Amino acid sequence: MSLHIWDHFWDLRVKECPCDVHFCDWLDENDISGKAIFHFGTGGHHILGLHNVEKERKNAILGITASPGEIRTYETMIVENPELGWGYKAFFGDIYQLDARLLPMFDIVTLFHVGEFRTEANDAYGGLTDYQMVKLLVGQTKPGGTVAFYAGSYAYDIAKVQHDKMVEEGLLTPKEPYKTLPLFERTAKPV
Repeated sequence: MSLHIWDHFWDLRVKECPCDVHFCDWLDENDISGKAIFHFGTGGHHILGLHNVEKERKNAILGITASPGEIRTYETMIVENPELGWGYKAFFGDIYQLDARLLPMFDIVTLFHVGEFRTEANDAYGGLTDYQMVKLLVGQTKPGGTVAFYAGSYAYDIAKVQHDKMVEEGLLTPKEPYKTLPLFERTAKPV
């Protein structure tokens, strides 16, 4: 048994997967700065962190990747551009092993890749289900905060089931979508 990793490197391919760029656009159009953001799937491009520095957004972003190549790229980027580290931290791990005790409360959570990575390999070491992982991160979102999904994901059918369950449970309320991003507001209901 070994950790289920994403043995690929995802560079910026906006035509195939515009979610991170659309999220950056949403941050700009809504003048969002100074917020705590959790980002599922950094990509080897780490565009969200770079955007944060370039636009002086001053958000505090915690990103997760299960790709060894993507985390190595982050390490190189942060060594070459230490300013990036003030507002953008990326860590390597399986999102299905998250523990709420290790996470702060977030203003915004991106869950663009729900269902894309979860397989039987995660079961071998007791990984959370998609539902458990989404519920955990919804629970780490401040009331009034935003949870964003990506409707263009090849596994969006799985993600949609999860966000629909959270709406049924009274944990999320749908907001106006932005481009390819279904958005939800976190209610005050305890998880």
